[in-house]
Amino acid sequence: MNAVTQWFARNLANPQVVSLALVLLAAWVLITFFGNTLAPVLVAVVFAYLLEGPVEGIARRTPAPRMLSVLLVWTVFVTAMVLGLIILVPLLSRQMTQLVAEIPALIGNVQAYLMTLPEKYPTAVTPQQVEELMLSAGEYVARFRTMVLSNSVVVGVGVLYVGIYLVLVPLLIFFMLKDKVKLKDWFRRFLPKDIALLRTVWADVDRQLANYVRGKFVEILIVWAVSFATFTLLGLNYAVLLSALVGFSVLVPYLGALVATIPVMAVAYAQFGITTNFYWVFIAYGVIQALDGNVLVPLLFSEAVDLHPVAIIVAVLFFGGVWGFWGVFFAIPLATVVHAVIAAWPAAVADEQPVPESAVETG
Repeated sequence: MNAVTQWFARNLANPQVVSLALVLLAAWVLITFFGNTLAPVLVAVVFAYLLEGPVEGIARRTPAPRMLSVLLVWTVFVTAMVLGLIILVPLLSRQMTQLVAEIPALIGNVQAYLMTLPEKYPTAVTPQQVEELMLSAGEYVARFRTMVLSNSVVVGVGVLYVGIYLVLVPLLIFFMLKDKVKLKDWFRRFLPKDIALLRTVWADVDRQLANYVRGKFVEILIVWAVSFATFTLLGLNYAVLLSALVGFSVLVPYLGALVATIPVMAVAYAQFGITTNFYWVFIAYGVIQALDGNVLVPLLFSEAVDLHPVAIIVAVLFFGGVWGFWGVFFAIPLATVVHAVIAAWPAAVADEQPVPESAVETG
């Protein structure tokens, strides 16, 4: 107990540790209680990290001022976003509508297959088990339809909210890139003078987050493109929609690939049944996931995020339990913050530790 008291006394007497603790506490309060309200700002921060690399690259390699680099990169980003909305969104929406319309047929095919299981495996599956499973599935589908119908009344509000995002987020990105130094100086006014520990942690976190965001963006594009080419080559329906789902599933470590597997395999079964084509889709999808996890991720993030896989899994479980989906979504960046704090803390505390009396007497 005395050791714990001494630890708190030693750390609370260190102004750098107190400053870092207050900043972390303020960030936790903002995310926990105002996360939904500040969501456009958080999205803009992510994209600002993504675009800061090209802006710095242009400004460093050309005599153009930073403002011109910001305008060029921001214009290209907004143009690409608008083209994506014009070309991809209608296509994804149309395929989503077609897929939802085929859900009853898919359920019928699954039910027909389940009814054959007691004949194929009489010792493992009984007709009663199949009936109970089908009843449970029917209840779940009914609840899902009720939820969709009840939420349809807020479609107008949702469209309005998306419209606000499309206006606010690009503006926030532009000003974050343009006034990066001014924003840093403004935040610095609220911090104490002695922020050596906070500066050390922030430098590590800033570098890791920038590399993570850019690497994750490249990973999404590669996985999306490879999945689309593979599904199109195999003749799988809804290739655009399913490949987009597989691409964005990499945002959630480990769990995203598991969730994306269900619709891909369901569509393959509804289209091909248990045939050779179905197994080809299964094998190709498995190869994509294996290459992503064992080749692409180590190649992109070998120097971006210095975290052990066990630490990543623990972060997904912990932050997912604390903040739900968004905790899982930002698990690796949050784990990076924790890693940076742990790495910098002992050095700062050691600098503040008093010299033992015995050492003074000896000297």
